[in-house]
Amino acid sequence: MTRFLFLAMALFCLPVHAQSGDAILRFVALGDLPYGPPEVSQAPYRALIDRINAVQPGFSIHVGDFKSGSTPCSDEEFSRQLENFQRFAGALIYTPGDNEWTDCHRPSAGGFDPLERLATLRKRFFVAGRSLGARPIMLENQSVLMPAFGAFIENQRWQHAGVTFATVHIVGSNNNRDPREPRALAEFDAREAANAAWIASTFEAARRAQSVAVVVAFQADVFESARPWDDFPPGSGFIRSVAQTLLPLARDWNRPVLVIHGDTHRFRVDQPFALEGKPLLQVTRLIVPGARDVRAVRVTVRGDGGFGFEIVQAAVP
Repeated sequence: MTRFLFLAMALFCLPVHAQSGDAILRFVALGDLPYGPPEVSQAPYRALIDRINAVQPGFSIHVGDFKSGSTPCSDEEFSRQLENFQRFAGALIYTPGDNEWTDCHRPSAGGFDPLERLATLRKRFFVAGRSLGARPIMLENQSVLMPAFGAFIENQRWQHAGVTFATVHIVGSNNNRDPREPRALAEFDAREAANAAWIASTFEAARRAQSVAVVVAFQADVFESARPWDDFPPGSGFIRSVAQTLLPLARDWNRPVLVIHGDTHRFRVDQPFALEGKPLLQVTRLIVPGARDVRAVRVTVRGDGGFGFEIVQAAVP
Protein backbone atom coordinates (compact mmCIF):
# COMPACT_ATOMS: atom_id res chain seq x y z
CA MET A 1 0.00 0.00 0.00
CA THR A 2 1.49 3.32 -1.06
CA ARG A 3 1.27 6.25 1.36
CA PHE A 4 2.70 9.74 0.79
CA LEU A 5 2.00 11.79 3.89
CA PHE A 6 1.77 15.56 3.61
CA LEU A 7 2.33 17.94 6.46
CA ALA A 8 -1.06 18.97 7.80
CA MET A 9 -0.77 22.56 6.64
CA ALA A 10 1.08 21.89 3.39
CA LEU A 11 -0.03 23.24 0.04
CA PHE A 12 -0.39 20.87 -2.89
CA CYS A 13 0.13 22.16 -6.39
CA LEU A 14 0.33 20.73 -9.89
CA PRO A 15 0.68 22.93 -12.97
CA VAL A 16 -2.54 23.35 -14.95
CA HIS A 17 -3.82 25.92 -17.39
CA ALA A 18 -4.56 28.78 -15.02
CA GLN A 19 -3.54 32.38 -14.73
CA SER A 20 -2.93 32.80 -11.01
CA GLY A 21 -1.84 31.04 -7.84
CA ASP A 22 -4.10 33.29 -5.77
CA ALA A 23 -7.04 31.81 -3.87
CA ILE A 24 -10.17 31.52 -6.00
CA LEU A 25 -12.36 29.71 -3.48
CA ARG A 26 -12.54 28.80 0.20
CA PHE A 27 -14.95 26.25 1.62
CA VAL A 28 -15.25 24.21 4.82
CA ALA A 29 -15.28 20.42 5.19
CA LEU A 30 -16.42 18.57 8.30
CA GLY A 31 -17.91 15.26 9.33
CA ASP A 32 -18.40 12.62 12.02
CA LEU A 33 -20.10 15.32 14.08
CA PRO A 34 -21.80 15.60 16.47
CA TYR A 35 -21.11 12.41 18.47
CA GLY A 36 -22.74 11.61 21.80
CA PRO A 37 -25.98 12.47 23.59
CA PRO A 38 -27.43 15.92 22.87
CA GLU A 39 -26.70 17.25 26.33
CA VAL A 40 -23.00 16.62 25.70
CA SER A 41 -22.55 17.07 21.95
CA GLN A 42 -24.91 19.85 20.90
CA ALA A 43 -23.22 22.85 22.53
CA PRO A 44 -19.69 22.19 21.17
CA TYR A 45 -21.06 21.37 17.72
CA ARG A 46 -23.20 24.49 17.55
CA ALA A 47 -20.23 26.56 18.72
CA LEU A 48 -18.27 25.12 15.81
CA ILE A 49 -21.08 25.99 13.40
CA ASP A 50 -21.04 29.54 14.78
CA ARG A 51 -17.31 29.72 14.11
CA ILE A 52 -17.78 28.41 10.57
CA ASN A 53 -20.43 31.07 10.01
CA ALA A 54 -17.95 33.72 11.18
CA VAL A 55 -15.36 32.44 8.69
CA GLN A 56 -17.93 32.89 5.89
CA PRO A 57 -16.89 30.07 3.53
CA GLY A 58 -18.31 29.82 0.05
CA PHE A 59 -20.19 26.75 1.35
CA SER A 60 -19.65 23.84 3.74
CA ILE A 61 -19.61 20.09 3.07
CA HIS A 62 -20.60 17.58 5.77
CA VAL A 63 -19.26 14.16 4.79
CA GLY A 64 -21.69 12.13 6.88
CA ASP A 65 -22.05 10.47 10.27
CA PHE A 66 -24.07 13.27 11.83
CA LYS A 67 -24.40 11.05 14.90
CA SER A 68 -22.43 8.30 16.59
CA GLY A 69 -23.06 4.63 15.88
CA SER A 70 -24.67 4.14 19.30
CA THR A 71 -27.04 7.11 19.09
CA PRO A 72 -30.58 6.00 18.15
CA CYS A 73 -31.50 6.46 14.48
CA SER A 74 -34.80 8.01 15.48
CA ASP A 75 -36.92 10.56 13.68
CA GLU A 76 -36.22 12.89 16.60
CA GLU A 77 -32.46 12.59 16.02
CA PHE A 78 -32.92 13.20 12.30
CA SER A 79 -34.94 16.34 13.09
CA ARG A 80 -32.26 17.56 15.49
CA GLN A 81 -29.50 17.16 12.91
CA LEU A 82 -31.54 18.73 10.13
CA GLU A 83 -32.02 21.72 12.41
CA ASN A 84 -28.25 21.83 12.96
CA PHE A 85 -27.67 21.86 9.20
CA GLN A 86 -30.04 24.78 8.86
CA ARG A 87 -27.94 26.72 11.41
CA PHE A 88 -25.23 27.10 8.77
CA ALA A 89 -25.52 30.71 7.59
CA GLY A 90 -24.40 29.77 4.09
CA ALA A 91 -24.95 26.63 2.03
CA LEU A 92 -24.48 23.17 3.53
CA ILE A 93 -24.05 20.14 1.29
CA TYR A 94 -24.47 16.78 3.03
CA THR A 95 -23.67 13.23 1.97
CA PRO A 96 -24.80 10.29 4.15
CA GLY A 97 -22.63 8.21 6.45
CA ASP A 98 -23.06 4.66 7.70
CA ASN A 99 -24.17 5.73 11.18
CA GLU A 100 -27.32 7.28 9.71
CA TRP A 101 -28.61 4.12 8.07
CA THR A 102 -26.43 1.02 7.42
CA ASP A 103 -25.66 0.53 11.12
CA CYS A 104 -29.12 1.42 12.42
CA HIS A 105 -29.99 -2.27 12.89
CA ARG A 106 -27.74 -2.34 15.96
CA PRO A 107 -29.67 -2.56 19.24
CA SER A 108 -27.78 0.46 20.60
CA ALA A 109 -28.94 2.45 17.55
CA GLY A 110 -32.56 1.47 18.04
CA GLY A 111 -32.84 -1.67 15.94
CA PHE A 112 -34.19 0.12 12.86
CA ASP A 113 -34.48 -1.26 9.33
CA PRO A 114 -31.48 0.27 7.49
CA LEU A 115 -33.29 0.54 4.16
CA GLU A 116 -36.23 2.32 5.77
CA ARG A 117 -33.81 4.78 7.40
CA LEU A 118 -32.11 5.35 4.04
CA ALA A 119 -35.45 6.13 2.44
CA THR A 120 -36.21 8.57 5.26
CA LEU A 121 -32.83 10.28 4.86
CA ARG A 122 -33.46 10.78 1.17
CA LYS A 123 -36.89 12.22 1.81
CA ARG A 124 -35.97 14.56 4.66
CA PHE A 125 -32.42 15.74 3.89
CA PHE A 126 -32.41 16.18 0.12
CA VAL A 127 -34.34 18.45 -2.22
CA ALA A 128 -33.65 18.26 -5.94
CA GLY A 129 -31.80 21.28 -7.21
CA ARG A 130 -30.60 22.88 -3.99
CA SER A 131 -28.46 22.40 -0.90
CA LEU A 132 -29.27 22.72 2.76
CA GLY A 133 -28.26 25.72 4.88
CA ALA A 134 -29.76 29.17 5.41
CA ARG A 135 -28.56 30.35 1.97
CA PRO A 136 -28.72 27.28 -0.25
CA ILE A 137 -26.92 27.02 -3.55
CA MET A 138 -28.12 25.33 -6.72
CA LEU A 139 -27.02 21.74 -7.21
CA GLU A 140 -27.41 18.98 -9.78
CA ASN A 141 -28.75 15.62 -8.60
CA GLN A 142 -28.13 12.26 -10.19
CA SER A 143 -31.80 11.42 -9.73
CA VAL A 144 -32.67 14.25 -12.12
CA LEU A 145 -29.81 14.06 -14.62
CA MET A 146 -29.78 10.26 -14.88
CA PRO A 147 -33.33 8.85 -14.71
CA ALA A 148 -31.95 5.30 -14.70
CA PHE A 149 -30.65 6.13 -11.22
CA GLY A 150 -33.74 7.97 -10.06
CA ALA A 151 -33.43 6.95 -6.40
CA PHE A 152 -30.05 8.58 -5.88
CA ILE A 153 -30.96 12.17 -5.07
CA GLU A 154 -28.09 12.27 -2.56
CA ASN A 155 -25.44 12.13 -5.32
CA GLN A 156 -24.98 15.85 -5.99
CA ARG A 157 -22.76 18.07 -8.13
CA TRP A 158 -22.02 21.76 -8.51
CA GLN A 159 -19.41 24.06 -10.00
CA HIS A 160 -17.90 27.05 -8.26
CA ALA A 161 -15.07 29.37 -9.34
CA GLY A 162 -13.73 26.95 -11.93
CA VAL A 163 -13.86 23.86 -9.69
CA THR A 164 -16.19 20.88 -10.12
CA PHE A 165 -17.54 19.37 -6.87
CA ALA A 166 -19.45 16.13 -6.34
CA THR A 167 -20.75 14.08 -3.46
CA VAL A 168 -20.89 10.31 -3.87
CA HIS A 169 -22.78 7.96 -1.56
CA ILE A 170 -19.89 5.76 -0.41
CA VAL A 171 -20.11 4.81 3.28
CA GLY A 172 -18.16 3.00 5.96
CA SER A 173 -18.96 -0.48 7.26
CA ASN A 174 -17.47 -1.63 3.94
CA ASN A 175 -20.06 0.34 1.97
CA ASN A 176 -22.91 -1.91 3.18
CA ARG A 177 -21.47 -4.84 1.23
CA ASP A 178 -22.65 -7.84 3.22
CA PRO A 179 -22.92 -11.08 1.21
CA ARG A 180 -24.80 -12.67 4.13
CA GLU A 181 -27.71 -10.25 3.72
CA PRO A 182 -29.41 -10.39 0.28
CA ARG A 183 -31.23 -7.07 0.77
CA ALA A 184 -28.03 -5.31 1.78
CA LEU A 185 -26.11 -6.79 -1.12
CA ALA A 186 -28.80 -5.79 -3.61
CA GLU A 187 -28.76 -2.24 -2.23
CA PHE A 188 -24.96 -2.16 -2.43
CA ASP A 189 -24.88 -3.36 -6.04
CA ALA A 190 -27.45 -0.79 -7.17
CA ARG A 191 -25.74 2.08 -5.35
CA GLU A 192 -22.27 1.20 -6.63
CA ALA A 193 -23.58 1.17 -10.20
CA ALA A 194 -25.02 4.63 -9.57
CA ASN A 195 -21.83 5.84 -7.90
CA ALA A 196 -19.63 4.70 -10.79
CA ALA A 197 -21.90 6.40 -13.31
CA TRP A 198 -21.96 9.60 -11.24
CA ILE A 199 -18.18 9.74 -10.89
CA ALA A 200 -17.73 9.24 -14.62
CA SER A 201 -20.30 11.95 -15.34
CA THR A 202 -18.51 14.30 -12.94
CA PHE A 203 -15.19 14.04 -14.77
CA GLU A 204 -17.02 14.57 -18.06
CA ALA A 205 -18.61 17.71 -16.60
CA ALA A 206 -15.20 18.91 -15.40
CA ARG A 207 -13.73 18.46 -18.87
CA ARG A 208 -16.58 20.37 -20.49
CA ALA A 209 -16.17 23.20 -17.98
CA GLN A 210 -12.36 23.11 -18.25
CA SER A 211 -12.22 23.02 -14.46
CA VAL A 212 -8.93 23.65 -12.68
CA ALA A 213 -9.70 20.90 -10.13
CA VAL A 214 -12.23 18.25 -9.12
CA VAL A 215 -13.32 17.73 -5.51
CA VAL A 216 -15.09 14.48 -4.58
CA ALA A 217 -16.62 14.05 -1.11
CA PHE A 218 -17.92 10.89 0.54
CA GLN A 219 -17.97 9.35 4.02
CA ALA A 220 -15.94 6.14 3.93
CA ASP A 221 -12.27 5.56 4.54
CA VAL A 222 -11.88 3.25 1.56
CA PHE A 223 -8.76 1.64 3.01
CA GLU A 224 -10.82 0.22 5.88
CA SER A 225 -10.65 -3.30 4.47
CA ALA A 226 -7.20 -2.94 2.90
CA ARG A 227 -4.29 -5.31 3.37
CA PRO A 228 -0.62 -4.27 3.58
CA TRP A 229 -0.16 -5.49 0.00
CA ASP A 230 -3.60 -4.78 -1.48
CA ASP A 231 -5.60 -1.56 -1.10
CA PHE A 232 -8.78 -3.10 -2.54
CA PRO A 233 -8.95 -6.84 -1.79
CA PRO A 234 -11.75 -8.97 -3.28
CA GLY A 235 -14.04 -8.39 -0.29
CA SER A 236 -13.71 -4.61 -0.42
CA GLY A 237 -16.87 -2.61 -0.93
CA PHE A 238 -14.98 0.13 -2.76
CA ILE A 239 -13.67 -1.65 -5.85
CA ARG A 240 -16.15 -0.51 -8.49
CA SER A 241 -16.60 3.13 -7.46
CA VAL A 242 -13.06 3.93 -6.33
CA ALA A 243 -10.52 1.43 -7.65
CA GLN A 244 -12.14 0.87 -11.06
CA THR A 245 -13.72 4.28 -11.69
CA LEU A 246 -12.45 7.21 -9.61
CA LEU A 247 -8.74 6.41 -9.71
CA PRO A 248 -8.46 5.64 -13.46
CA LEU A 249 -10.47 8.75 -14.33
CA ALA A 250 -8.32 10.89 -12.05
CA ARG A 251 -5.18 9.52 -13.69
CA ASP A 252 -6.48 10.16 -17.19
CA TRP A 253 -7.72 13.66 -16.38
CA ASN A 254 -4.30 14.52 -14.93
CA ARG A 255 -5.32 17.68 -13.09
CA PRO A 256 -5.61 18.13 -9.33
CA VAL A 257 -8.24 16.02 -7.57
CA LEU A 258 -9.15 16.34 -3.91
CA VAL A 259 -10.89 13.44 -2.17
CA ILE A 260 -12.55 14.39 1.13
CA HIS A 261 -13.83 11.83 3.60
CA GLY A 262 -14.33 11.15 7.28
CA ASP A 263 -14.97 7.81 9.02
CA THR A 264 -11.63 7.52 10.85
CA HIS A 265 -11.82 10.86 12.71
CA ARG A 266 -8.13 11.85 12.43
CA PHE A 267 -7.21 14.98 10.51
CA ARG A 268 -4.82 14.10 7.71
CA VAL A 269 -3.76 15.41 4.33
CA ASP A 270 -1.85 12.90 2.20
CA GLN A 271 -1.55 11.19 -1.19
CA PRO A 272 -2.34 7.53 -0.50
CA PHE A 273 -3.76 6.44 -3.85
CA ALA A 274 -1.97 4.32 -6.41
CA LEU A 275 -3.01 2.64 -9.63
CA GLU A 276 -1.22 -0.30 -11.21
CA GLY A 277 1.61 0.16 -8.75
CA LYS A 278 2.15 3.82 -9.56
CA PRO A 279 1.30 6.62 -7.09
CA LEU A 280 -1.35 9.09 -8.21
CA LEU A 281 0.42 12.28 -7.17
CA GLN A 282 -2.31 14.47 -8.63
CA VAL A 283 -4.84 13.06 -6.12
CA THR A 284 -4.80 14.50 -2.60
CA ARG A 285 -6.85 13.13 0.27
CA LEU A 286 -8.29 15.09 3.19
CA ILE A 287 -9.59 13.21 6.23
CA VAL A 288 -11.66 15.54 8.36
CA PRO A 289 -11.46 15.38 12.16
CA GLY A 290 -14.49 14.16 14.06
CA ALA A 291 -16.00 12.35 17.05
CA ARG A 292 -14.29 13.86 20.10
CA ASP A 293 -12.22 16.15 17.87
CA VAL A 294 -14.85 18.82 17.26
CA ARG A 295 -13.12 20.75 14.50
CA ALA A 296 -13.53 21.42 10.79
CA VAL A 297 -11.14 22.18 7.93
CA ARG A 298 -11.13 25.26 5.73
CA VAL A 299 -9.93 24.34 2.24
CA THR A 300 -8.47 26.92 -0.12
CA VAL A 301 -8.43 26.28 -3.86
CA ARG A 302 -5.95 28.34 -5.83
CA GLY A 303 -6.12 29.44 -9.42
CA ASP A 304 -3.42 26.94 -10.34
CA GLY A 305 -5.53 24.10 -8.97
CA GLY A 306 -3.57 23.70 -5.75
CA PHE A 307 -5.11 23.20 -2.31
CA GLY A 308 -4.42 24.64 1.12
CA PHE A 309 -5.79 23.46 4.46
CA GLU A 310 -6.30 25.00 7.88
CA ILE A 311 -8.18 23.91 10.97
CA VAL A 312 -11.34 25.73 12.07
CA GLN A 313 -12.36 25.39 15.70
CA ALA A 314 -14.68 27.14 18.08
CA ALA A 315 -13.22 29.81 20.32
CA VAL A 316 -12.24 28.55 23.78
CA PRO A 317 -14.52 30.26 26.33
